[in-house]
Amino acid sequence: MQATTLGQLKAGNYTSLSVKDELRKNLIQQLQHKEAGFEGILGYDETVIPELQTAILSRHNILLLGLRGQAKTRIARLMVNLLDEYVPYIEGSEIFDDPLHPISWFGKNEIANKGDDTPIAWLHRSERYTEKLATPDVTVADLIGDVDPIKAANLKLTYNDERVIHFGLIPRAHRGIFVINELPDLQARIQVALFNMLQEKDIQIRGFKLRLPLDIQFVFTANPEDYTNRGSIVTPLKDRIESQILTHYPKSIDISRKITFQEARLTEEQRLIEVDGLVKDLVEQVAFEARKSEFIDQKSGVSARLTISAFENLVSNAERRMLINKEHSTFVRLSDLSGIIPAVTGKIELVYEGELEGPAKVAHTLIGKAIKQLFSRYFPDPGRAKKTKTANPYTEITEWFSQGNTIDLADDLTLANYSKELSKVTGLQDMVKKFHPKLSENQTLLLMEFVLHGLAEFSQLSKNYLNGGFGFADMFESLFNADLADEDEDDFR
Repeated sequence: MQATTLGQLKAGNYTSLSVKDELRKNLIQQLQHKEAGFEGILGYDETVIPELQTAILSRHNILLLGLRGQAKTRIARLMVNLLDEYVPYIEGSEIFDDPLHPISWFGKNEIANKGDDTPIAWLHRSERYTEKLATPDVTVADLIGDVDPIKAANLKLTYNDERVIHFGLIPRAHRGIFVINELPDLQARIQVALFNMLQEKDIQIRGFKLRLPLDIQFVFTANPEDYTNRGSIVTPLKDRIESQILTHYPKSIDISRKITFQEARLTEEQRLIEVDGLVKDLVEQVAFEARKSEFIDQKSGVSARLTISAFENLVSNAERRMLINKEHSTFVRLSDLSGIIPAVTGKIELVYEGELEGPAKVAHTLIGKAIKQLFSRYFPDPGRAKKTKTANPYTEITEWFSQGNTIDLADDLTLANYSKELSKVTGLQDMVKKFHPKLSENQTLLLMEFVLHGLAEFSQLSKNYLNGGFGFADMFESLFNADLADEDEDDFR
């Protein structure tokens, strides 16, 4: 039974801890029992999480430094799980005064007047988290507080009395975790106002100095200073933040896939749509290619949200086809990759060269590079196969196209028409079955399309981008037709 008065709290031998000691105590128990902490944070087990645990054990304020989409805010929010489930506070206190160590005028006055009969309430750990996004319009009054003239008039008090202060977000986060996201976006003069809060534990409001030993675990998040043009962290403030922890993007396709699958918001109907591992890997590889592309601003970063949004679009594109064609089931095809273009273009910042190319073309280029990167996992390298003396497994396929044949794989084709189009290509199905004989019918069709994309990326075929899908033709004929079109245009001029 929880105590309802200060006397009952004392009788129960309750011991109050600072927030940082509380986090430290619960982390120690978690480590000793080998319990998994920071649920849902993937890919940081050997890098970020150990450094974060060290900082908590050291009772440090923390700066999480990294590019966008690296789970910085989520990490900060999960720190709440290391707090005690409930802590007592003096009922009615604006800043949740510790009954055993009150710091506000209200808390001290309550105990002075009521003693052991001071009413006690209990605060759940979910209410001990405060988060503020740093924007240029944030003021000192927002964060720390301001003098309230109406309160002064009603109580007939001078401005030198603590009771006329309207507390800001930070004092109201007393005995909890306070997070400022995108710290460099906070104006330098506002950052300076945090100096004393972090170290000297006093605040100044309009010249009124108040000693207020706030008990707060500060967590800041930021993009690296060199990576943002909007602002920077002033050096004295950075010096007062004891631990700086660098975050990073997933280092492997496997980790990236797990993050995407965990975060993607799919309906129950969408989860029934078949998505092969090849397609999942391709979505992740697009992000990996983007993070090294010369068309994309690497200082801005490529968020993990790109693959999440792209995967959602991919499945939704397949669902849309199924609904239009009144089919009861479907599977994701490579032609559905045309549906992820909006997700990609909305998540990348282009450099000058990329702007010249255009966002849609850059997105198609990334998809092409992802296909080329993964192709050798499934089939022989077409470039090497062409040069070797042994039989080229792609000869029959490329010869079929060289005879003037073409196929268009729109993303809205029925399964029957999709299969019919792919089956037109002589030798395509036989080649897939040669290297992957034990696949289902859907997987075989997927790899048949994959072969066409792969040959196009290795310059064995020509690939055209349709409005919703792709078209394939002979490379030489496409170049010849393009030259003729250019000549006709010149003649017209």
